[in-house]
Amino acid sequence: MQEEMQTQETRLAVIAIIVEDAESVTSMNGLLHEYSSYIIGRMGIPYPARKISLISVAIDAPADEINALTGKLGRLSGVTVKTAFSKM
Repeated sequence: MQEEMQTQETRLAVIAIIVEDAESVTSMNGLLHEYSSYIIGRMGIPYPARKISLISVAIDAPADEINALTGKLGRLSGVTVKTAFSKM
């Protein structure tokens, strides 16, 4: 993946993830690890009162890679994903 990043134009984006099904956390973390070479940073906020977790991921990657990751995340049970792209 890293070699592709050097030859393709990359985009900056923030991926917002809401996890409502704790059983999906392992799969979600596996996907994030798979794309870790593109991830700039990650912040997770557990919210026990609502039994959910809120996660934001800053990423610098080709748009196709960002879309692939968000698509895979969005197919996980109990996971909602939205992405905001930089205009840069």
